[in-house]
Amino acid sequence: MPVSIRGASDDAVEQIAGALASYERQHPGSRIEIYRQNSVSIRVRVVDQDFAGVSRAERHEIVWRLLETLPERVQSQVSLLLAFTPDETR
Repeated sequence: MPVSIRGASDDAVEQIAGALASYERQHPGSRIEIYRQNSVSIRVRVVDQDFAGVSRAERHEIVWRLLETLPERVQSQVSLLLAFTPDETR
């Protein structure tokens, strides 16, 4: 499933989607949603069975490694990053 953008999109949201598309290609069963909360805040949610047994800190590190390739002005807009297994979303 491709990266999903909920609501309006813009350059920063598209850049985040592009960076996380590589994660989705490496983890075909994952689901990634990006949502612009307001003019300075973007929320990211990654759901992947491969997170099972991985600490929350390590999950964030895995995702942030991809986001760190983006300009700081884009990175700074990520106000919430959630990384769950499918079971944790219930």
